[in-house]
Amino acid sequence: MKNTAVLFLLALSALSTAETMAQPLPRSTPEEQGISSTAILNFVKALEGEIDALHSFMLLRHGKVVAEGWWYPYAAERRHRLYSLSTSFVSTAIGIAVANGELTLDDRVLDYFPDEAPAVPHRNLEAMRIRDLLVMSSGHQDDTLGRFFAGDDAPWVRTFLSLPVEHKPGTHFAYNTGATYILAAILQKATGDNVVDYLEPRLFERLGINGYRWQESPQGITVGGWGLRIKTEDIARFGQLYLQKGVWDGERVLSEAWVEAATSRQTSSGSDPDSDWEQGYGYLFWRGRHGSYRTDGAFGQFCIVLPEQDAVLAITGGVRNRKAQDVLDLVWDHLLPAMKPEALPAADQSHAVLADKISFLFLKPLRAASYSMRGPELSDQIFEFDDNEQGVESMSFDFGRNSNALIIHDDQGEHRIEVGHGTWLKGETSYDNRRLEPIATSGGWTAADTFMARIFFLEMPYSAKLEFDFSEGRVRFDFGYNVSFGQIRRPQLISDFP
Repeated sequence: MKNTAVLFLLALSALSTAETMAQPLPRSTPEEQGISSTAILNFVKALEGEIDALHSFMLLRHGKVVAEGWWYPYAAERRHRLYSLSTSFVSTAIGIAVANGELTLDDRVLDYFPDEAPAVPHRNLEAMRIRDLLVMSSGHQDDTLGRFFAGDDAPWVRTFLSLPVEHKPGTHFAYNTGATYILAAILQKATGDNVVDYLEPRLFERLGINGYRWQESPQGITVGGWGLRIKTEDIARFGQLYLQKGVWDGERVLSEAWVEAATSRQTSSGSDPDSDWEQGYGYLFWRGRHGSYRTDGAFGQFCIVLPEQDAVLAITGGVRNRKAQDVLDLVWDHLLPAMKPEALPAADQSHAVLADKISFLFLKPLRAASYSMRGPELSDQIFEFDDNEQGVESMSFDFGRNSNALIIHDDQGEHRIEVGHGTWLKGETSYDNRRLEPIATSGGWTAADTFMARIFFLEMPYSAKLEFDFSEGRVRFDFGYNVSFGQIRRPQLISDFP
């Protein structure tokens, strides 16, 4: 997104080349695995009532999927951007490399980058080791990622090593996405493979994860701390691997010692007993309440592991970060107490109600009129805009009785967006993105001279609302996102009628 600087200057993503279809995880009724269907139903209803909006969930108990759902237009076959949930895959790659003797946690960071290091490194930088990066205690006061996008073309590793290290490594916890990138760069130096290529035969292929994408830096290094896209079931597979202490289909994929260390409290992350972000931090895993651990990402991406209950919960969404704790609270309130040690009696009626509910989850399309008498008049107009930070140069419209479309010209070219009415119309666009993205649209006339459209980006947390007010001899264009790292609403653009 243009309003998300972190995502601007990335090279093309790395794609998996796996052709084989993964075997689906085994399925079961909730009662067979000791969970009440009614409790899961109440959990889903609570999510819909209190959280806006989740995109999917998958709940495993004893290694079997007991409930799963996607809020249409999101779908099981779609990948989803994970943001910081990506970090735990970097942790896994480091763990495999440690087991293979390709690096150690006590290796000094500077030893991998002699050509990028400052001429006279500060003693704190000299003391920084791989383990400090893994536990988000590199010694930096704050996250370093923003400095990677400061406007110059310096390699990201060099930028990281040039920054002040205010604290002795290992003594100050600060979530640092830039440090996770450095771990990815170290892995590439140590093994000759980027994180994607390294994990393909060692993790992805063995777990049946394919069709993934992971962004790279301009230097061709996997970005590490964000940018991975996989499907909801793949998130669940990853959590199940850790729940099974590194074993998959009877074969060891990851050492048990690494699983134990990575998911244990290695450092403090705060002292609030009611916050799931202040229960401690492992090797790029969060400790949580109720004996849980997890990996998560911005805007509602979760992989929650409950060892005592032998359960895994995968979630994707478009949730404002301030609501993330609310999602976990609903897990603790509804699912945790419902997990019993033994199978429950069959509850066919309750299970049927749950199955019906999760089979027809959907996000409501925009309700509006499909046609306005002003449509034909406006379809002949081209509206030009003064220079603006959105890069929008001009707009035109194709308003009809049975279809509507927006045609937006910006610094990336022309973008024609067909808008569904009363339903979600699937398509793709590169508008406000650096690459083509799958979307679903819905919209219509909310007043005689006002047209509104909603766009859901189907592999991302984002949805956008576009509103066009054609009153008073001009068009006023308002654009905003549901979530963002920065500005949610853009400045209004205005163009007089030609």
